[in-house]
Amino acid sequence: MCGRYELTAHEKWLSDYFNLDPDDIDWAARWNVAPTQGVATIRQDRREPKRMFALMRWGLIPSWAKDMSMGAKAINAVSETAAEKPAFRDAMKLRRCLIPATGFYEWKRTGPKSKQAYHIGMKEDGLFAFAGLWENWKDPQGKVVKSCTILTTQANAALADIHERMPVILRPEDYDLWLDPGITNPARVADLLKPCDPRLLRKYPVSDFVNRADNEGPECAKEEEAPSDITIQQKLW
Repeated sequence: MCGRYELTAHEKWLSDYFNLDPDDIDWAARWNVAPTQGVATIRQDRREPKRMFALMRWGLIPSWAKDMSMGAKAINAVSETAAEKPAFRDAMKLRRCLIPATGFYEWKRTGPKSKQAYHIGMKEDGLFAFAGLWENWKDPQGKVVKSCTILTTQANAALADIHERMPVILRPEDYDLWLDPGITNPARVADLLKPCDPRLLRKYPVSDFVNRADNEGPECAKEEEAPSDITIQQKLW
């Protein structure tokens, strides 16, 4: 799964990498993006041939939901079943997006009451994009809320020892296909929803500073020495 990530890229980097209009981008570096917060997304509308940047609420709220609370439970969507689930199937057909990132966090259980946080990113510390879905929801006052979710797949060899699932990281050459609003049959993009090449990734342990969603800054992603088995045991005693 993916429940926390970072996007520290500046606006020009985002613009150049994703072929966006720099005037459309509104983003400040974040090291600890959490569910229900505003996140950067990239989508393409049938009426607009260019890619568009938009801030959306992380946690997809289906158009038919009675309130926003459902979004907190839909920060991720299982890629293998998203095309069938009522909450995601329309978005799989009509509202696919990219969710840019420079890294994400996962927690490995080290004992009955302890977990070790890991930062995962590209070996070259580069930008990448999760496969995402987005949706429009209207509140009782008529205000439209745009929200999104990150698709997940089976963990690759680099992450399988931490968690059984991982976010879908798309290859740059597949961005156009994933965003193409003319493709409304999810089967045509199903092959994109697979684990990325593990050789592209680098993971390392970080401190528990990242555990709190309101903590922010480079310290969240600062590399730490992996705790030894003895240290873990001492924490449990």
